Amino acid sequence: MNPASLALQDRLLPGVSRTFALTIPQLPEALRPAITNAYLLCRIADTVEDSTEMAPAEKDAHYHRLLAGLNDAGAARDFSEALLGTGLVQDPLERELIAETPGVLRAFGELPVDQQAALRDCVTTMCHGMADFERLKNPHGLEDSGCLRDYCYAVAGCVGEMLTRLFAETHPLIRDQSEEMRRLSVAFGQGLQMTNILKDVWDDRQRGICWLPRDVFEARGVDLVQTHDWQDHPGYRDGIRYLVAVAHHHLRLAQEYTLRIPASEVGIRRFCSWSIGMALSTLRRIADNPGYTAGEQVKISRRRLRMIVATSNLSVGSDTLLRGVFQLSRARLPSVQSQEIGQLQAGHVTGNHRT
Repeated sequence: MNPASLALQDRLLPGVSRTFALTIPQLPEALRPAITNAYLLCRIADTVEDSTEMAPAEKDAHYHRLLAGLNDAGAARDFSEALLGTGLVQDPLERELIAETPGVLRAFGELPVDQQAALRDCVTTMCHGMADFERLKNPHGLEDSGCLRDYCYAVAGCVGEMLTRLFAETHPLIRDQSEEMRRLSVAFGQGLQMTNILKDVWDDRQRGICWLPRDVFEARGVDLVQTHDWQDHPGYRDGIRYLVAVAHHHLRLAQEYTLRIPASEVGIRRFCSWSIGMALSTLRRIADNPGYTAGEQVKISRRRLRMIVATSNLSVGSDTLLRGVFQLSRARLPSVQSQEIGQLQAGHVTGNHRT
């Protein structure tokens, strides 16, 4: 990737994700341009999804132009101009990202062919999945747990698969077990995405969106359509704790994924373990206060973040130490047996996304 493209990516990343601006620099130098580019492309697609005032058919057109831009500079410009032309992208940093999309897509074309293929598959799955789920958005939740699982794959599980393909290029031991690691990576993505959904449930609801599965709460006597003050219902709080336990289960698989990465790949282990640590800390705050009514109430502190980073950095070079840190990070979290997870089991996505 040429220096101008690298500089553009490095300038854009901190504006749209402080977390990835911290974690991506930990990776081996050969992976940083591709994974930065992947994150920016996913964030560009997210900007389309996040608009609550755009009709599904209009979003379909934007996704189509974005995917066409992977191969066509003219389509990249069309995407940028059309999305900015709606006037619906208000955040200054998001507007800058959309304005610079042609440059991000140009940087994509400068990556090695194998890396391009991994990114293209991921972004294609994500855009198609987001388009499918656009028609299911509502303030009362998804129909069932299978829908939540499929959504998590479309927006996060496919990212885990892409990262595993990229990681496999760096070390033969990762390449030799890449199929098993790709299976675990889908669970990794689902654990992180479920954590985000739980953290943001009230912020999303204010925008008329809810990703909670209605069947989980119906089984506990709560109708998300009819009930207004969800947080006051014991069955709702029990359902939240169950979903925390399911996310916890998937993040344990994410820890197994991380331990399969050779200890010599310190940067990749840091990249993974920081994300897991932040998610588990967030889940613990949610489990301790399942009647929360705003994301700020369960957000982890900067002090806690610094502690996660420090303990991860001290332990990633040793399997024994890393296992110990992982075990401590799961303390007090509710757990669930694998057979109790049902349709929320990662790795067997149905519908249009994966079979």
